[in-house]
Amino acid sequence: MTEFDDKAVAHHLRDRFRGFLPVVVDVETGGFVCSTDAILEVAATTLRMDDDGVLGVHRTYNFNVTPFEGANLEQSALDFTGIDPYHPFRQAVPEEEALNELFRVLRKEIRDQGCSRAILVGHNAHFDAGFINAAVERCNIKRNPFHPFTFFDTATLSGLAYGQTVLAKACAEAGIPFDNDSAHSAAYDAERTAELFCEIVNRWRESGGWMPEFSA
Repeated sequence: MTEFDDKAVAHHLRDRFRGFLPVVVDVETGGFVCSTDAILEVAATTLRMDDDGVLGVHRTYNFNVTPFEGANLEQSALDFTGIDPYHPFRQAVPEEEALNELFRVLRKEIRDQGCSRAILVGHNAHFDAGFINAAVERCNIKRNPFHPFTFFDTATLSGLAYGQTVLAKACAEAGIPFDNDSAHSAAYDAERTAELFCEIVNRWRESGGWMPEFSA
């Protein structure tokens, strides 16, 4: 998988996705209900496209998040992720602070890539989008860089491309290393999902699928 440093400039990334900047998001939560359950981790991985139209991972931003006041925490969810929400070494921040800082970075990336706004990419994306949108409303954040209801779902895309919808199994089919012991960390899952999304997009391009015409 191609990785891009800060000097690499995405070439017409905006044209590939109709003016949208794809940003891979993963949240780890204290349950499955976005309106009542806490976000405990949030991570976002940005992508870049080189001059040959190859999409690759750029950078991951992640935050440990303190449960909002009155948030529900399901013990089964905590057992699944292994997260202790109140561990002193987490260096967690309030969700408003985490989202505002993340959105600040993404708005700059949108400007730098000449895009109109971001589009969320996720594995079972409706889950991550639901929690992000609920937190945005809860924190009364006015400038959400993400499209409010459109997103790319790698569970669906990998079902089409590889016949697998589970992230670990889809990565295995795509030849992407996946460590189950590291899974259910927002940063780790976001990066593997980003690699999977890039692999699918690049595979489509290599098989003769549509790509925009790139000019010098």
